[in-house]
Amino acid sequence: MTASRRTILAGAVFAGLGLSLASAGAAPPTSFPFRLPDEEWRRRLTAEQFRVLRQHATERAFSSPLDREHRTGKFHCAGCEHAVFDSAAKFDSGTGWPSFFEPIAGGIGTSEDRSLFFRTQTEVHCANCGSHLGHVFNDGPRPSGLRYCMNGVPMVFRPAGAAAS
Repeated sequence: MTASRRTILAGAVFAGLGLSLASAGAAPPTSFPFRLPDEEWRRRLTAEQFRVLRQHATERAFSSPLDREHRTGKFHCAGCEHAVFDSAAKFDSGTGWPSFFEPIAGGIGTSEDRSLFFRTQTEVHCANCGSHLGHVFNDGPRPSGLRYCMNGVPMVFRPAGAAAS
């Protein structure tokens, strides 16, 4: 009995879906300077922050007030307070998520994200704690040509001149 092209394609699709779902739930790396057990992350973060920062979820577009933040200052990881983006690099991408054309030096790291069906993206995470912040795309403005498309909930904004809390 020979398999039809349809059967082979369906098998490949389901195999790929299984691999994709497995990688989406993978544990975050532990090789970062700032580490906490999941129980402590859950105490420290809101449920939505935990879902995005630690489980690599994406918040709903246009739901974050940080998308509309235009004051001078810095954006920090909500998990560990590490500075990740400066307001001078922020721009309105029209996507509904805070977008930047470059990070603060040493603020972020990137890794390959294969959690989407048949597509690979570049994930952006905090360089200090490894928490998921968003993704980077090659369709941004000058000078970098990159668009760091960030979720708002995993970041906090600190206006210039304000003391850290």
